[in-house]
Amino acid sequence: MSLHQYLLLPILLQLLDPSSFHKPPTDTWPTYNGDYSGQRHSILKQIDAANVHTLGLAWTHRVAMSRMSYAQQADEGHRLKATPLLVKGVLYFTTTDNVWAMDARSGREIWHWSWPNNRAIHVANHGLGMYGNWLYYMTPDCWLVSLRAQDGSERWRVQIADVKQDFFGSIAPLVIGNHVIVAPGNNDDIRAFMESRDPETGALQWKWWVTPDPGQPGSETWTDAETMAKGGGFPWLSGTYDPELNLYYAGTGNGVPPRRAPHPNEKGEDSLYTASIVALNPDTGKLVWHFQATPHDNHDWDATQTPILFDGDFGGKKRKLLAQVSRNGYFFLLDRRTGEHLLTTKYMPETNWAKGIDKYGHPIPNYLKDARPEGTLASPYALGATNWWSPTYDPKRGFIFVNASRTFAFLTPAGYGRLAYPVQYVTMAIDYTTGKVVWTHELGDKSGNLISGLLSTEGDLLLGGDTSGNFLAMDPATGKTLWHTNLDEFVTNAPITYELDGRQYVLVAAKDAWFAFTLPKEEK
Repeated sequence: MSLHQYLLLPILLQLLDPSSFHKPPTDTWPTYNGDYSGQRHSILKQIDAANVHTLGLAWTHRVAMSRMSYAQQADEGHRLKATPLLVKGVLYFTTTDNVWAMDARSGREIWHWSWPNNRAIHVANHGLGMYGNWLYYMTPDCWLVSLRAQDGSERWRVQIADVKQDFFGSIAPLVIGNHVIVAPGNNDDIRAFMESRDPETGALQWKWWVTPDPGQPGSETWTDAETMAKGGGFPWLSGTYDPELNLYYAGTGNGVPPRRAPHPNEKGEDSLYTASIVALNPDTGKLVWHFQATPHDNHDWDATQTPILFDGDFGGKKRKLLAQVSRNGYFFLLDRRTGEHLLTTKYMPETNWAKGIDKYGHPIPNYLKDARPEGTLASPYALGATNWWSPTYDPKRGFIFVNASRTFAFLTPAGYGRLAYPVQYVTMAIDYTTGKVVWTHELGDKSGNLISGLLSTEGDLLLGGDTSGNFLAMDPATGKTLWHTNLDEFVTNAPITYELDGRQYVLVAAKDAWFAFTLPKEEK
């Protein structure tokens, strides 16, 4: 063995090739979104619009619920909401308190690791991060744990936040170079942050506070230092990353508690950097730019939805773009180099909480749509027009697809956020160049609990599900259903697709079970 080969040996022995982060996912799915872009678009096309009607079940796997306590089994957080990672033919996935490794060809369990019983809020767990041979998992009570991918043995654990202050962990850590980026969640009036940890030791590298220190840029958008110090804004979903610009993009949560509307002639209270899209340097944690999706949010509309990165034409020139279909009912398009606003549109026609759009592209809040003693009818509902479920971007058409809901809520101080009308869910296509909705596909359920994300492919397919248990493939040009099957339980995550041994699979979760689909062998 040459000296060069010897020096490369640690890299060659790693399960996850670092270059996988920068490639469209095929036989590897190394991040929550499949790559750094957040597009959730696959270049695989063995399964396509012409043969999808022959798609059949390859295998199914129900997680070992018997290993969980009765309380865990009954807890919504133990539904399979995670996006699995795929490396060297092995799928790695989570629920709250649990991590599994599973054979991607057969669904056979390889190992299972569990976290001790705890009193954390078990909302969800969205998955894992990976670096070489190591997995990174955020526990519900906010410990970051490093596990050996081969057997699930624990290497180290570090505490990110104290569960006694009602912090919870749901984020899928994102690995950028030698940084593991994580953030806790919290619904109380406490200061929010995200931070970077060393993948080898778990040591803190940097911490970025969502609300600024007194006297720092952004502090002037708060009425007082005390409110700012308890302002919330938790970035509880994985962000995206541009390697060329070396910028990490994340959405931040709503400010808490709800704040009163400014009086006439009083300075505004935008409450930066809550309900915003932010760009950070992942090496230092320094803020480079921001754009606020909901100034002075009084409705619980986190702006944590995926910032989708792509290059495209806009206004007659090529640009590096960032798009977000936001929880507040608006679509935003930005230049991701600078944060320059390019386009804001209302994608959900019922949205009525703003009076218009200002010159910077921000919705202008109508404070008459805040909770009032006599009540007011506002849209969207507190869960948002969309939420954490993943969108997808089709570069061939320039369409962004998202599952969204048409909702109103009757708001009073005593009954804030009470759902006033049945929910109508739709899958919709938005043309990024205009922000206009091109088509909608009604999903037909009114449960108020849709959590299925979407996946688009080069095979001219758009894949997603609903709460009636339907998993379907749609035509991305029109929204027409091309194929569907019923999984008995409602679809609880965004599907992924991968190719192994020359065969393409589509994988999706419904409640506590995985379903893998593929073509008959003669159809490949």
